[in-house]
Amino acid sequence: MSKVESADLILKLYDLRREETMRKARNWFFTFNPTSADDYFKTMMDPEVGGYLRMVTSYWDMAAAMVNHGAIDADLFNETAGEHIMVFAKVEPLLAELREKFENPDGFKHLEKVIMESPNGAEKVKKTQEWMKRIQEQMAAAQGSGQEGGASASA
Repeated sequence: MSKVESADLILKLYDLRREETMRKARNWFFTFNPTSADDYFKTMMDPEVGGYLRMVTSYWDMAAAMVNHGAIDADLFNETAGEHIMVFAKVEPLLAELREKFENPDGFKHLEKVIMESPNGAEKVKKTQEWMKRIQEQMAAAQGSGQEGGASASA
């Protein structure tokens, strides 16, 4: 696979991410913070957002499969994309439980491989998880102070 061919496929993947429903799914996924395989499964079956969950996770696992099978250069992919790390960082703590629940030992295997085999892959996942936790805490604090302000204004 030449770098030019890899770049072309990466640009096509990028273009797919701009599709309206995919963009909504990606925006929603950023707010999704599963705490268990049951939570993940319940969300996956939710008629309002389940399609978003399946769309985002299957998209990134498919893109990673292209990397793992040599259709896209791994270094170029990892240097030009980062969202796949955030997606994997959300499911990684639940990976064993998800694989067992879905009776699929290969669930997310492409995403896991492309990230964990990249330089500092495990460290990137950990840092992303820490960053997402800080964001959640900041959002919770902002909501809490917003509610307090609203409550005191009405009192």
